[in-house]
Amino acid sequence: MSDVLLRIADPAVGVVLAGCGSALWVRRRRSLVGPLMLVAATCWFLGSIWTVAVFLHRGPLVHLHISYPTGRIRRPLAIVTVICAYAVSIVEAIGANPWVTLSMAVLVGLAAADIYARTSGPARKAGGPALAAALTFASVLALSAANQLLVWQNDLLVLLLYDLAICVVAVVLAADLLWGRWTEATVADFVTQIGARPDPGTLAGALQHALGDPTVTLGYWMPDQRHYVDDRGRPLQVPPDDPTRVPIQIDENDQRVAVLIHDAALHLDEQLLADVIAALRLALGNARLRAQVRVNLNELGAARRRLVEAGDAQRRKLESELDGGPQRQLFETSQLIESADADLRKRLAPLLAELTAAQADLRDLAQGIRPPALDSGGLAAALPLLVRQAAPARIDLAVIADRLPPAVEGAIYFVCAEGLTNVVKHAQATRTSVTVRIDDGAVVARITDDGCGGADRNGTGLRGLADRVQALGGELAVRDSNDGGTEVMARIPLEEAQ
Repeated sequence: MSDVLLRIADPAVGVVLAGCGSALWVRRRRSLVGPLMLVAATCWFLGSIWTVAVFLHRGPLVHLHISYPTGRIRRPLAIVTVICAYAVSIVEAIGANPWVTLSMAVLVGLAAADIYARTSGPARKAGGPALAAALTFASVLALSAANQLLVWQNDLLVLLLYDLAICVVAVVLAADLLWGRWTEATVADFVTQIGARPDPGTLAGALQHALGDPTVTLGYWMPDQRHYVDDRGRPLQVPPDDPTRVPIQIDENDQRVAVLIHDAALHLDEQLLADVIAALRLALGNARLRAQVRVNLNELGAARRRLVEAGDAQRRKLESELDGGPQRQLFETSQLIESADADLRKRLAPLLAELTAAQADLRDLAQGIRPPALDSGGLAAALPLLVRQAAPARIDLAVIADRLPPAVEGAIYFVCAEGLTNVVKHAQATRTSVTVRIDDGAVVARITDDGCGGADRNGTGLRGLADRVQALGGELAVRDSNDGGTEVMARIPLEEAQ
């Protein structure tokens, strides 16, 4: 009779685990408890047909009990316990040891108690079934070890109790997860995450975790702009007729405050969604203020970029006017003098020299405004010309061939020009290096030398360049090297600059 009960109970455990796991897989996709139950069921059936695998189910079962209801573990003791459970389930398949089983039972109980003791409020109420399940499983493990250590010789009774405990725990946890306090635990975890740092980025991440949808988007309503913005302050378009995305408008005192957009394929628990949105309202005030600040910063950055671009446009216009006006007139006057007879040319020689000097000064001025080579060929064409005009003993140049936004090319060119000018005038360097490259989505320019150092960071040239680079969302740094010399480094993110 006892053998018949055992033959019925053994496959029944696997069926219960598989059934509960499948139901949770379908109804509670945000939790990993369902997949863990299915893994445990697979290991159980494998152990029934292959003796070596008879204890493999203990690893996922301990993992399930310690991590309920989310299936995720955070506490150090819980992590150690789960790792040990998987290791022991493999080792015991080779050689079972009652002392190892008893130690595992004690460790499971301590880990479950540690997790429960560190929770409060709704999370503690939801953690009750988890603690009961872990202690129940730990008890049957301890009972199995005691049966061998104390030589009770009640193997059949212990096995039946073991099977019954696993079935009861699986059914209770599945029922609790489907109809019990899963919502309370999820909302409590959500409130805990947003309570520490209620900024837009934290809210979006917490919502994705709580609702189990990594595509969840949260938009903040900006009354002045009459549109939503995302957590970076950028305009957010709400999909009006997209069947794959569902927008949920969030109001406060009959005023629109935010919108939550989730995947239409995700079947959200209505009660969970309502509770999460209610908790979300408590944190939206600060998050909206932070989003508004980011909108203002974005607008300020855009205004500064427009000023830089307008300044570059004016410089190009001035260079064109110099080339077509004064420079042309000086050239024509020089040609008239050159075409005069020898006696007149001799008497006008001083004037011709002055005209030549004036032409050179205008060319230098036009080059300093914005060289034509920069517009026609980019940094790869303009920087070699700039290097050839400098006078240090040696200059190493490495520059990208890619074309960049005009404002970025202008900023990088003038950073290099100012750096080389300082080297020529003040550094007394014997070697200089100029490099321009793309690094992690940003263009980076470095001008280094082996001179005497001591560059004036507050000089008008470097301060003006710092403003230009910052207007494009970048940064300018000037550092003295430990070995002597100076490094001027500009970094401009291309996404920001565009």
